[in-house]
Amino acid sequence: MNTFPPPTPSRRALLGAALLAAASAGLPGFTARAAAGLVPVLPAPTGPYPVGVVRHALTDPARTDPWEPGLGARQVVLGVVYPARSVTGHPRAPQLTPGEAGVFGALAPLVRGLPAAGVDWAGTLTHAHAGAPPLPGRRPVVLYTPGGGDARTLGTGLAEELASHGTVVVLVDHPGEASQVELPDGTVRETVLYGPPDPATFRTMVDTRVADLRLVLDRLGELPHAAVMDPCRTGIAGHSAGGTAAALLAARDPRIRAVANLEGYLDLEPWPGDRPLLLLRTDGFEGAARIERSWAGLRARRRTLRAANHWVLTDHAAVVPRLHAAGLVPDAVRDGLVGPGDSAASFAAVRRELRGFFGREAGRARR
Repeated sequence: MNTFPPPTPSRRALLGAALLAAASAGLPGFTARAAAGLVPVLPAPTGPYPVGVVRHALTDPARTDPWEPGLGARQVVLGVVYPARSVTGHPRAPQLTPGEAGVFGALAPLVRGLPAAGVDWAGTLTHAHAGAPPLPGRRPVVLYTPGGGDARTLGTGLAEELASHGTVVVLVDHPGEASQVELPDGTVRETVLYGPPDPATFRTMVDTRVADLRLVLDRLGELPHAAVMDPCRTGIAGHSAGGTAAALLAARDPRIRAVANLEGYLDLEPWPGDRPLLLLRTDGFEGAARIERSWAGLRARRRTLRAANHWVLTDHAAVVPRLHAAGLVPDAVRDGLVGPGDSAASFAAVRRELRGFFGREAGRARR
């Protein structure tokens, strides 16, 4: 489970000290834009359409935030990624805002051994253009929920690939659990989770995600560019804990037509078996035995990526090998994140699998 190690003396104090020290030293990755430092590059989408993106937030007055009840009503932050009619005059959007990049950079060495310096996390541009007008027509919709402790932005490469081929993708952040999320008022909410979750915490995580995702489904018509979304052609993809939540949502909500589970456990509740299911996994994941047990006997399309590890199913497939080549992470960190194999080829295969699966199973109009 991709969550954060216990802090000493406290995670908030450690994060604050890291941010202060980095700002004082001028380290790349902790300022709005560093003058030096490697800038991660994401793979370009392969489809015929340019891609647009808008940020949005939804508030659920019926729920209190489960991680920090003092904040009041639950708030969910989204990135809507879609095929664009034109991108002229609309700049490419950054993957992280400056505030998000600062928090992520401070957390990076605590989480997975990513470098504390030498990376300009704020410099990465996506291939989506902020606020570009959407391509006319009614498009299938795919919701995306990230791995436990991860932000929605790690699904950018997958979302842009699907959007470039004509699908609207709604990337869903789960604040309080996600490593960092910038809220509409400009504050950056950081994670409250660290250490491997116990079963009760994991259940809270997954149930909160299911409720967040159902909120998005319920209010799909309120989202930016809702006029080009076809709610009758809706699928969902999730990585790790997101894959678990995606399957649980589909089991409870008939509006989900197809599910892509990227290495998430399916043993919390029985899978109903009445929806198309794609199961993608790696051969290096430490939870492989539980994955195999929880997926046993399911009718699904399956694929195992060889010489790969858990985060090759995310944008880390592009980022980590470049950090390794630059000497910023050792072999062990690379292998523990994305595996020793050809991560670019693995990620390309993941994008092809998702594109083909949702094109077949969520792309057709409901009869």
